[in-house]
Amino acid sequence: MSAVITVTPAHLAAEILPERPVRVQRYFRETFLLIGRGLRTIPRVPERLSDVTIQPIIFTLLFLYVFGSSIKIPGMTYQNYLLPGLIGQSLAFGVIGAGVATATDFSTGVVDRFRSLPVTRLSVISAQVVGQIIEQLLGLAIVTVMGLVLGWRPHLSPGGCVEIIVLVLLGMFAFTWFGVLMGMLVRSSDAMQGIGFAIVLPLSFLAGTFVQIQRMKAVPRAIGDWDPLSAFVAGVRHVTQGTNAQGSWQLTHPVVAMVGWCALIIAIFVPLALRRFRRLS
Repeated sequence: MSAVITVTPAHLAAEILPERPVRVQRYFRETFLLIGRGLRTIPRVPERLSDVTIQPIIFTLLFLYVFGSSIKIPGMTYQNYLLPGLIGQSLAFGVIGAGVATATDFSTGVVDRFRSLPVTRLSVISAQVVGQIIEQLLGLAIVTVMGLVLGWRPHLSPGGCVEIIVLVLLGMFAFTWFGVLMGMLVRSSDAMQGIGFAIVLPLSFLAGTFVQIQRMKAVPRAIGDWDPLSAFVAGVRHVTQGTNAQGSWQLTHPVVAMVGWCALIIAIFVPLALRRFRRLS
């Protein structure tokens, strides 16, 4: 007497469909796939890199030869003063790039297409953050090479090299998450660009990027003393040149202040960005 074998849809699915990887492996695999997708669009739309390629070159040449011809910094050349400031400023401008890219993806329906695919939601926003950090590293490399060619001479030990790399990556991570959140709050990439410049540009000028904070008038000096970007600029300048600015506590302890600001930004804006992303997607 032959036995009767019952075949259920679950059995058929197990035979036909491949076994899904465990959750963590799936998240990392999909994140890397989405990062690759974003990078592959660059050759087709090269102008999207203008903010990290053309803009740093223009800023470096413009500020060095316009401000450098009339501003004297005691004890150092203007190249050695300016370039660490431009590196700190580049971290802050990552807010605009990340926000514009995020707003573009939401307004053009890219995120909606991802929702129709069997990918984890967290991998979509993680890929956005990592992809923006990779693009910002390109801009930072251009600023660094331009500075070295134009006369910037950083004083870095092997330990200092590691320290500046860690600080830069930490700053990029914090500001990129802030930019991603802003990109999900605004309605278009044009609005993000306008709002981003309205926030970042004044703070970067008040942060001692181009002139010393202690030589400013009372009101801008008071703002610059506690400007979050002041800690970033002073921190990069402290590690690369071995100098400390005069003024508030965060200017005399810039590395500690920079890490503190990064931790605060990450603690506030990462949960808010993830919550906003879940609501939108």
